[in-house]
Amino acid sequence: MTIAVPSSRALPHPPRAEIRLEGVLHALADPMRMRVVRELDAGDDELTCSDIDLPVTKSTTTHHFRVLRESGVIQQVYRGTAKMNGLRRVDLDALFPGLLDRVLDGARLEAGRLAGE
Repeated sequence: MTIAVPSSRALPHPPRAEIRLEGVLHALADPMRMRVVRELDAGDDELTCSDIDLPVTKSTTTHHFRVLRESGVIQQVYRGTAKMNGLRRVDLDALFPGLLDRVLDGARLEAGRLAGE
């Protein structure tokens, strides 16, 4: 009999049923985390943490990714030595229909407005 041992590299994610609106909104309220979400949304596939350049320290970047993962906004998995990140769009759209699209639309409008200042 083989006993499955969980990988020490597996990262905890909340199941869909445990994702809460207040946690998602908190995660999306930070400009650096919103930047991560916008870049993941713009990509066709998962991105590594280093693919997303944030103007903060590595430890702060790690913190932002952890908040996004623990709130249920992103999924992180190791593929070899790379930590891959993707939006949990299916889960978020099922729980909060239209929320992610509206937030991303608002972020794009804000970015355009601020660039014009």
